Amino acid sequence: MEKKIKVLFLCTGNSARSQMAEAFTRKYGSEVLIPFSAGLEPKPIHPYTIKVLEEVGIDISDQYSKPVSQYLGKEHFGFLITVCTNAEAKCPIFPGVSQRKYWPFEDPVAFQGTEAEKLAKFREIRDQIEQRIKSWVEEVSTRYNQQTESKGE
Repeated sequence: MEKKIKVLFLCTGNSARSQMAEAFTRKYGSEVLIPFSAGLEPKPIHPYTIKVLEEVGIDISDQYSKPVSQYLGKEHFGFLITVCTNAEAKCPIFPGVSQRKYWPFEDPVAFQGTEAEKLAKFREIRDQIEQRIKSWVEEVSTRYNQQTESKGE
């Protein structure tokens, strides 16, 4: 079996979008991917992030916000995926990254409204991230399996 591919999801705060992407990648892609997440300016995980993931059966109690410096120059990633405009603009150069992707999702933390509207926004972004991760994991898994089959593994 070939090594699994490490993927880093990067955003500004590492409090919502990148945490969701890490969680969904762990759920759908654990056979081929090892997910990580980090932030340029990490903030604690937003309570609504935890809540909306629990609603779909995902427990992220073992996840925590991490600074990008925790990985810079220390880990090599097959994929670096920025999930916000700010992180894309300010992302440092990561040596050894095979592919870099930009998936901008609206920031649910910045959304203004009632508590019910804010929670609805978190659910909307959660669902968008889940769909993106599911289709991407399927694509990566297909390529991964084709590569391992062609090597006779």
